[in-house]
Amino acid sequence: MGRWGIRRKGGGSHGARNCAAQRSGQVLAGKRADNRAPMNALNTIQTIAVYLLPVLFGITLHEAAHGWAALRLGDETARRAGRVTLNPLRHIDPIGTIVMPLLLYVATAGSFVFGYAKPVPVNFMRLRNPRRDMALVALAGPASNFAMAFAWALLGTVLLALGLREPFFIFMCQAGVSVNLALLALNLFPLPPLDGSRVLISVLPPRFALWLARVEPWGFYIVLALIFTGVFSRGWMLPLMQASGRLLRVLIRPIAALLH
Repeated sequence: MGRWGIRRKGGGSHGARNCAAQRSGQVLAGKRADNRAPMNALNTIQTIAVYLLPVLFGITLHEAAHGWAALRLGDETARRAGRVTLNPLRHIDPIGTIVMPLLLYVATAGSFVFGYAKPVPVNFMRLRNPRRDMALVALAGPASNFAMAFAWALLGTVLLALGLREPFFIFMCQAGVSVNLALLALNLFPLPPLDGSRVLISVLPPRFALWLARVEPWGFYIVLALIFTGVFSRGWMLPLMQASGRLLRVLIRPIAALLH
C-alpha cells in the first residue's frame, strides 16, 4: 500500500499549505488569529524547516497505522518487514520522500511538489475477513492523519493560550494541520492505489471491484491529469479538507474555551 502526495499551487498535498493553511489558523484556537503573518511570508528555507516535522510525522504515522491495523486483523507481513514502527527511516523512500520533492519544489518555485513513501506490504488474504478488513486497514492511514491534525491543532491552541506566540512554532502547528488534512483527503480518493479505492473495492460487487482494481496501473496518471486540470483540487481536495477542518474546529473549540 503506497502513499504518495502531490501539491500544486492552489491545491494539493504532501506539503499542501495553500489548500488549508488559511483555515488552520482558525482551527488552532477555534477562531482566526489575525495577528499572525500569512504562511506564504516564509522563504524557501523557512518553509522546508516548518514543514519537515509535520510531513515526517504525517507520513510515518500513516504508514505505521496501516501496518498496525493489518497486524491486529491477522496479517503479520508489515510487522515482519519492520514497518509497524514510528521510526520514520523505516518508511521514508530516499528518492520519493526527500530528493524528488525538494528538487521539484526548487525547480518550480514551490508550485508543484510530488512525493511518496515506501509501500507498506499487506497480504489481504491473510486478514481474518479479507473483504471487510481490507477497508479497515485502508482507513487506518487517513484516520491517523486526522488524529495527527487534531494533535497539531491542540498543540497550537495550548501554545497560544500560554502566550507563546513564536511564529516558527505557530506556523509549524498550522503546517501540521494542513499537511495531515491534505494527506487524509488525498488518500481517501477512490482510485487505486489510494486508500479510498480499497474501501470502495470492499463494498462493490465482485465484478465492479475487479474492474476498479484493474485501473491501478493507470491510477497515478489519472490523478495527475485531474490535478493539472484543477478538477481534483476543486472537486475533491478542498471540499474534504474544509469538512475535516470544520470537524476539527468543533472538537478544538471547547478546549480553547477552557484554556482561555
